[in-house]
Amino acid sequence: MAKVKPDEIKRVKAMGCLFNRDSEDEFNVRVITVNGTLTGEQLACISSAAEKFGNGRVAMTVRLAIEIMGVKLENIPALQQQLATAGLYTGGTGDKIRPVTSCKGTTCVFGQVDTQGIAASIHKRFYEGWNPEITLPHKFKIAVGGCPNNCAKPDLNDFGLIGQRRPQINEERCHGCKKCIVTEGCQMGAPQLVDGKITIDREKCNSCGKCIRNCYFQCLEDEAHGVKIVLGGKWGRKHRSANELPGIYSVEEAMDILEKALLLFRKYGYVKERFGDMIDRIGWDKVQQELLGDTLLAEKESILAAPIQVRP
Repeated sequence: MAKVKPDEIKRVKAMGCLFNRDSEDEFNVRVITVNGTLTGEQLACISSAAEKFGNGRVAMTVRLAIEIMGVKLENIPALQQQLATAGLYTGGTGDKIRPVTSCKGTTCVFGQVDTQGIAASIHKRFYEGWNPEITLPHKFKIAVGGCPNNCAKPDLNDFGLIGQRRPQINEERCHGCKKCIVTEGCQMGAPQLVDGKITIDREKCNSCGKCIRNCYFQCLEDEAHGVKIVLGGKWGRKHRSANELPGIYSVEEAMDILEKALLLFRKYGYVKERFGDMIDRIGWDKVQQELLGDTLLAEKESILAAPIQVRP
Protein backbone atom coordinates (compact mmCIF):
# COMPACT_ATOMS: atom_id res chain seq x y z
CA MET A 1 0.00 0.00 0.00
CA ALA A 2 1.53 3.31 -1.10
CA LYS A 3 2.15 5.86 1.64
CA VAL A 4 2.80 8.61 -0.91
CA LYS A 5 -0.16 10.65 -2.13
CA PRO A 6 -1.17 10.19 -5.81
CA ASP A 7 -0.60 13.90 -6.51
CA GLU A 8 2.97 13.62 -5.29
CA ILE A 9 3.57 10.48 -7.38
CA LYS A 10 2.31 12.35 -10.45
CA ARG A 11 4.36 15.46 -9.66
CA VAL A 12 7.71 13.72 -9.36
CA LYS A 13 7.00 11.39 -12.29
CA ALA A 14 7.15 14.49 -14.51
CA MET A 15 10.75 14.88 -13.31
CA GLY A 16 11.68 11.28 -14.17
CA CYS A 17 11.03 9.78 -10.72
CA LEU A 18 8.93 6.64 -11.12
CA PHE A 19 7.11 5.06 -8.21
CA ASN A 20 8.29 1.55 -7.36
CA ARG A 21 5.09 -0.47 -7.28
CA ASP A 22 6.56 -3.04 -4.88
CA SER A 23 7.30 -0.42 -2.23
CA GLU A 24 5.41 1.88 0.06
CA ASP A 25 7.41 5.05 -0.53
CA GLU A 26 10.34 4.45 -2.91
CA PHE A 27 11.06 5.77 -6.40
CA ASN A 28 13.38 4.81 -9.26
CA VAL A 29 14.94 8.05 -10.45
CA ARG A 30 15.80 8.19 -14.15
CA VAL A 31 19.07 9.89 -15.09
CA ILE A 32 19.44 11.08 -18.69
CA THR A 33 22.66 10.03 -20.45
CA VAL A 34 22.11 12.23 -23.58
CA ASN A 35 23.49 9.65 -26.05
CA GLY A 36 24.17 6.54 -24.00
CA THR A 37 27.65 7.61 -22.88
CA LEU A 38 28.94 8.85 -19.53
CA THR A 39 32.26 10.11 -18.24
CA GLY A 40 34.07 8.41 -15.38
CA GLU A 41 33.21 11.39 -13.18
CA GLN A 42 29.52 11.03 -14.01
CA LEU A 43 29.56 7.30 -13.29
CA ALA A 44 31.22 7.96 -9.94
CA CYS A 45 28.61 10.62 -9.14
CA ILE A 46 25.75 8.23 -9.95
CA SER A 47 27.36 5.48 -7.88
CA SER A 48 27.79 7.79 -4.91
CA ALA A 49 24.23 9.10 -5.23
CA ALA A 50 22.83 5.57 -5.34
CA GLU A 51 24.63 4.70 -2.09
CA LYS A 52 23.72 7.96 -0.36
CA PHE A 53 20.11 8.48 -1.44
CA GLY A 54 18.92 5.12 -2.79
CA ASN A 55 19.36 1.46 -1.97
CA GLY A 56 22.78 1.26 -3.60
CA ARG A 57 21.51 -0.26 -6.84
CA VAL A 58 21.16 1.15 -10.36
CA ALA A 59 19.41 -0.26 -13.43
CA MET A 60 19.91 0.39 -17.14
CA THR A 61 16.77 1.14 -19.15
CA VAL A 62 16.27 -0.17 -22.68
CA ARG A 63 16.75 3.39 -23.95
CA LEU A 64 20.19 3.81 -22.36
CA ALA A 65 19.15 5.88 -19.36
CA ILE A 66 20.10 4.93 -15.80
CA GLU A 67 17.67 4.55 -12.92
CA ILE A 68 18.85 5.01 -9.35
CA MET A 69 16.67 2.66 -7.32
CA GLY A 70 15.01 2.88 -3.93
CA VAL A 71 15.00 6.67 -3.48
CA LYS A 72 12.67 8.08 -0.81
CA LEU A 73 10.48 11.01 -1.84
CA GLU A 74 12.17 13.40 0.57
CA ASN A 75 15.62 12.50 -0.84
CA ILE A 76 14.82 13.36 -4.48
CA PRO A 77 15.83 17.08 -4.31
CA ALA A 78 19.19 16.29 -2.66
CA LEU A 79 19.82 13.53 -5.21
CA GLN A 80 19.13 15.92 -8.09
CA GLN A 81 21.50 18.47 -6.59
CA GLN A 82 24.32 15.94 -6.42
CA LEU A 83 23.70 14.80 -10.00
CA ALA A 84 23.87 18.41 -11.16
CA THR A 85 27.47 18.70 -9.90
CA ALA A 86 28.44 16.26 -12.70
CA GLY A 87 26.23 17.86 -15.34
CA LEU A 88 23.49 15.25 -14.96
CA TYR A 89 19.75 15.61 -14.49
CA THR A 90 16.61 13.52 -14.26
CA GLY A 91 13.69 13.31 -16.69
CA GLY A 92 12.57 11.34 -19.71
CA THR A 93 8.84 10.94 -19.09
CA GLY A 94 5.59 12.43 -20.36
CA ASP A 95 4.03 13.32 -23.72
CA LYS A 96 7.21 14.88 -25.01
CA ILE A 97 10.36 14.08 -26.92
CA ARG A 98 11.95 11.19 -25.07
CA PRO A 99 15.73 10.84 -24.53
CA VAL A 100 17.48 9.88 -27.77
CA THR A 101 18.85 6.36 -28.18
CA SER A 102 21.89 5.57 -30.31
CA CYS A 103 23.97 2.52 -31.06
CA LYS A 104 27.77 2.57 -30.73
CA GLY A 105 28.15 3.29 -34.44
CA THR A 106 30.61 6.11 -33.67
CA THR A 107 33.25 3.52 -32.80
CA CYS A 108 31.77 0.33 -34.33
CA VAL A 109 33.49 -1.25 -37.34
CA PHE A 110 30.13 -1.28 -39.14
CA GLY A 111 29.14 2.29 -38.24
CA GLN A 112 28.71 4.66 -41.20
CA VAL A 113 27.92 7.82 -39.20
CA ASP A 114 28.78 9.39 -35.84
CA THR A 115 25.70 8.06 -34.06
CA GLN A 116 26.60 9.37 -30.62
CA GLY A 117 27.41 12.82 -32.00
CA ILE A 118 24.13 12.93 -33.92
CA ALA A 119 22.19 11.80 -30.85
CA ALA A 120 23.84 14.52 -28.75
CA SER A 121 22.94 17.15 -31.38
CA ILE A 122 19.31 16.00 -31.44
CA HIS A 123 19.23 16.05 -27.63
CA LYS A 124 20.59 19.59 -27.48
CA ARG A 125 18.40 20.99 -30.26
CA PHE A 126 15.10 19.33 -29.38
CA TYR A 127 15.12 17.64 -25.96
CA GLU A 128 16.80 20.63 -24.31
CA GLY A 129 16.20 23.30 -26.95
CA TRP A 130 12.44 23.14 -27.20
CA ASN A 131 10.48 24.91 -24.49
CA PRO A 132 9.87 22.31 -21.75
CA GLU A 133 6.26 23.48 -21.56
CA ILE A 134 5.63 22.31 -25.13
CA THR A 135 3.91 18.95 -25.13
CA LEU A 136 3.10 16.54 -27.95
CA PRO A 137 0.03 14.37 -28.51
CA HIS A 138 1.95 11.40 -27.12
CA LYS A 139 5.53 10.37 -26.33
CA PHE A 140 7.95 10.66 -29.26
CA LYS A 141 10.90 8.27 -29.40
CA ILE A 142 14.00 8.86 -31.51
CA ALA A 143 16.81 6.41 -32.31
CA VAL A 144 20.02 6.71 -34.31
CA GLY A 145 21.55 3.59 -35.87
CA GLY A 146 24.94 3.46 -37.54
CA CYS A 147 24.19 0.87 -40.22
CA PRO A 148 21.48 -1.46 -41.56
CA ASN A 149 22.19 -3.97 -38.76
CA ASN A 150 19.65 -1.85 -36.84
CA CYS A 151 21.01 -2.62 -33.37
CA ALA A 152 19.24 0.44 -31.95
CA LYS A 153 15.99 -0.50 -33.77
CA PRO A 154 15.41 2.90 -35.45
CA ASP A 155 12.53 1.40 -37.46
CA LEU A 156 10.67 0.71 -34.20
CA ASN A 157 10.84 4.35 -33.10
CA ASP A 158 8.67 7.32 -33.98
CA PHE A 159 11.67 8.80 -35.82
CA GLY A 160 14.76 6.87 -36.77
CA LEU A 161 18.01 7.54 -38.59
CA ILE A 162 20.08 4.75 -40.14
CA GLY A 163 23.64 5.28 -41.42
CA GLN A 164 23.99 4.67 -45.15
CA ARG A 165 26.78 4.50 -47.75
CA ARG A 166 25.50 3.80 -51.24
CA PRO A 167 28.30 2.49 -53.46
CA GLN A 168 29.03 3.32 -57.07
CA ILE A 169 31.51 1.59 -59.37
CA ASN A 170 34.69 3.11 -60.73
CA GLU A 171 35.04 0.81 -63.74
CA GLU A 172 38.58 1.97 -64.53
CA ARG A 173 39.78 0.57 -61.19
CA CYS A 174 37.94 -2.75 -61.43
CA HIS A 175 40.41 -5.53 -62.33
CA GLY A 176 37.72 -8.21 -62.67
CA CYS A 177 39.51 -10.42 -60.15
CA LYS A 178 38.52 -14.11 -60.44
CA LYS A 179 38.32 -14.22 -56.63
CA CYS A 180 36.51 -10.95 -55.89
CA ILE A 181 36.51 -9.96 -52.22
CA VAL A 182 33.56 -7.62 -52.82
CA THR A 183 31.20 -10.23 -54.25
CA GLU A 184 32.27 -12.84 -51.71
CA GLY A 185 31.96 -10.47 -48.77
CA CYS A 186 28.44 -9.14 -49.40
CA GLN A 187 25.81 -10.97 -47.35
CA MET A 188 23.05 -9.42 -49.43
CA GLY A 189 24.41 -10.78 -52.73
CA ALA A 190 24.18 -7.34 -54.34
CA PRO A 191 27.54 -7.15 -56.19
CA GLN A 192 28.14 -9.62 -59.03
CA LEU A 193 30.78 -10.12 -61.69
CA VAL A 194 29.29 -9.76 -65.18
CA ASP A 195 31.61 -10.16 -68.19
CA GLY A 196 34.60 -9.71 -65.94
CA LYS A 197 33.36 -6.45 -64.36
CA ILE A 198 31.57 -5.81 -61.09
CA THR A 199 27.92 -4.71 -61.07
CA ILE A 200 25.55 -3.91 -58.21
CA ASP A 201 21.93 -5.05 -57.93
CA ARG A 202 20.27 -2.00 -56.41
CA GLU A 203 17.25 -4.05 -55.34
CA LYS A 204 19.46 -6.17 -53.08
CA CYS A 205 21.90 -3.49 -51.88
CA ASN A 206 21.08 -2.13 -48.40
CA SER A 207 23.76 0.61 -48.52
CA CYS A 208 25.74 -0.81 -45.61
CA GLY A 209 28.96 0.52 -47.20
CA LYS A 210 31.08 -2.48 -46.28
CA CYS A 211 32.02 -3.18 -49.89
CA ILE A 212 33.44 0.33 -50.33
CA ARG A 213 36.18 -0.45 -47.83
CA ASN A 214 36.80 -4.00 -49.03
CA CYS A 215 38.21 -3.66 -52.56
CA TYR A 216 42.02 -3.59 -52.65
CA PHE A 217 41.89 -1.48 -55.83
CA GLN A 218 39.25 0.95 -54.55
CA CYS A 219 36.88 0.20 -57.41
CA LEU A 220 33.90 1.28 -55.28
CA GLU A 221 33.27 4.84 -54.16
CA ASP A 222 30.52 6.76 -52.35
CA GLU A 223 27.54 7.67 -54.49
CA ALA A 224 25.79 8.94 -51.38
CA HIS A 225 26.82 8.99 -47.70
CA GLY A 226 24.40 10.01 -44.98
CA VAL A 227 21.31 8.66 -43.25
CA LYS A 228 18.06 6.98 -44.16
CA ILE A 229 14.97 8.35 -42.40
CA VAL A 230 12.22 6.10 -41.06
CA LEU A 231 9.07 7.30 -39.33
CA GLY A 232 6.16 6.00 -37.31
CA GLY A 233 7.57 2.77 -35.92
CA LYS A 234 6.59 1.41 -32.52
CA TRP A 235 6.92 -1.83 -30.59
CA GLY A 236 4.96 -3.28 -27.75
CA ARG A 237 1.31 -4.29 -27.67
CA LYS A 238 0.52 -2.66 -31.03
CA HIS A 239 3.57 -3.15 -33.21
CA ARG A 240 4.05 -0.97 -36.29
CA SER A 241 6.97 -1.01 -38.72
CA ALA A 242 8.19 2.41 -39.79
CA ASN A 243 7.61 4.07 -43.15
CA GLU A 244 10.78 4.90 -45.06
CA LEU A 245 11.31 8.34 -46.56
CA PRO A 246 12.92 7.83 -50.01
CA GLY A 247 16.53 8.91 -50.41
CA ILE A 248 19.69 9.37 -48.36
CA TYR A 249 20.01 12.63 -46.45
CA SER A 250 22.77 14.63 -44.84
CA VAL A 251 22.64 14.96 -41.06
CA GLU A 252 21.67 18.62 -41.43
CA GLU A 253 18.78 17.73 -43.74
CA ALA A 254 17.66 15.00 -41.35
CA MET A 255 17.62 17.42 -38.41
CA ASP A 256 15.32 19.76 -40.33
CA ILE A 257 13.03 16.88 -41.31
CA LEU A 258 12.91 15.81 -37.66
CA GLU A 259 11.74 19.30 -36.70
CA LYS A 260 9.06 19.12 -39.39
CA ALA A 261 7.99 15.68 -38.11
CA LEU A 262 7.54 17.09 -34.60
CA LEU A 263 5.53 20.02 -35.94
CA LEU A 264 3.48 17.67 -38.11
CA PHE A 265 2.69 15.54 -35.06
CA ARG A 266 1.63 18.55 -33.06
CA LYS A 267 -0.48 19.95 -35.91
CA TYR A 268 -2.39 16.81 -36.86
CA GLY A 269 -2.05 14.43 -33.91
CA TYR A 270 -4.83 13.79 -31.43
CA VAL A 271 -4.31 13.63 -27.68
CA LYS A 272 -2.86 10.19 -26.77
CA GLU A 273 -2.39 9.18 -30.43
CA ARG A 274 1.00 7.74 -31.40
CA PHE A 275 2.84 9.24 -34.38
CA GLY A 276 2.52 6.07 -36.49
CA ASP A 277 -1.23 5.94 -35.91
CA MET A 278 -1.48 9.55 -37.03
CA ILE A 279 0.44 8.67 -40.21
CA ASP A 280 -2.05 5.89 -40.96
CA ARG A 281 -4.95 8.26 -40.36
CA ILE A 282 -3.84 11.20 -42.52
CA GLY A 283 -2.01 9.12 -45.14
CA TRP A 284 1.66 8.58 -46.00
CA ASP A 285 1.42 10.70 -49.16
CA LYS A 286 0.37 13.74 -47.15
CA VAL A 287 3.12 13.07 -44.59
CA GLN A 288 5.79 12.98 -47.32
CA GLN A 289 4.44 16.15 -48.90
CA GLU A 290 4.57 18.00 -45.58
CA LEU A 291 8.03 16.73 -44.57
CA LEU A 292 9.64 17.53 -47.91
CA GLY A 293 8.04 20.98 -48.13
CA ASP A 294 8.53 24.17 -46.10
CA THR A 295 4.99 24.94 -44.92
CA LEU A 296 5.41 23.45 -41.44
CA LEU A 297 8.48 25.53 -40.62
CA ALA A 298 6.69 28.68 -41.81
CA GLU A 299 3.80 27.83 -39.45
CA LYS A 300 6.02 26.82 -36.52
CA GLU A 301 4.99 29.56 -34.08
CA SER A 302 1.26 29.09 -34.64
CA ILE A 303 1.55 25.27 -34.45
CA LEU A 304 3.38 25.40 -31.13
CA ALA A 305 0.97 27.97 -29.72
CA ALA A 306 -2.16 26.00 -30.64
CA PRO A 307 -3.71 23.41 -28.30
CA ILE A 308 -3.42 19.74 -29.23
CA GLN A 309 -6.53 18.40 -30.90
CA VAL A 310 -8.88 16.06 -29.07
CA ARG A 311 -10.17 13.11 -31.07
CA PRO A 312 -13.69 13.88 -32.40
